[in-house]
Amino acid sequence: MELWSDSFKNGAPIPGEFAFCVIDPSTHVSLSANRNPHLAWSAVPAAARSLAVICCDSDVPSRGDDVNQEGKIVPADLPRVDFFHWVMIDLPPDTGAIAAGQFCSGVTPRGKPGPEIADGRGARYGINDYTGWFAADPDMAGDYYGYDGPCPPWNDSLTHRYVFTVYALDIARLPVTGKFGGQPVRDAMRGHILGEARIMGTYSLNPSLKSVA
Repeated sequence: MELWSDSFKNGAPIPGEFAFCVIDPSTHVSLSANRNPHLAWSAVPAAARSLAVICCDSDVPSRGDDVNQEGKIVPADLPRVDFFHWVMIDLPPDTGAIAAGQFCSGVTPRGKPGPEIADGRGARYGINDYTGWFAADPDMAGDYYGYDGPCPPWNDSLTHRYVFTVYALDIARLPVTGKFGGQPVRDAMRGHILGEARIMGTYSLNPSLKSVA
């Protein structure tokens, strides 16, 4: 399989319109257009019965002590963990592309509905990890289904890498129900993957890092 995007080049910075936040000189960050990027793929195995899409940032700080704190820096050697930004499953196997902004455009406080996707031809969203991140915020708490873009700590010493992966599966519907996230989907896909393809984009909200498009 091959995967590409008209929104960013593999290994290059992701433009701010596809991020949750952008740099703001006076407040560090401000909300952005938060559009899902364009993705397209080819050479899907003929036996595929569904597709899945996952975007994951594996550079998220494992502790939040220094995150977005004035006068502090999140050190590069801090252990990092996964943060899922996009989980879509049960896409019909003849789907060949996702248009920019097709499934997300703008930040939606308190999240977006799911798991069923309007006009998704039976496809479903999983929740992304903003669901947990905003859980204690009364203005933002909710279930964040589908895509929400990059918003790494503005004081992180690392540029974050966002890996978008499309999977071709040998089953039409993954055996996950309820409010499922990225890791349960990864677990459910084991033994069912016929092919996969990925691209990676970078993003930072730290003005001292030269990786923001």
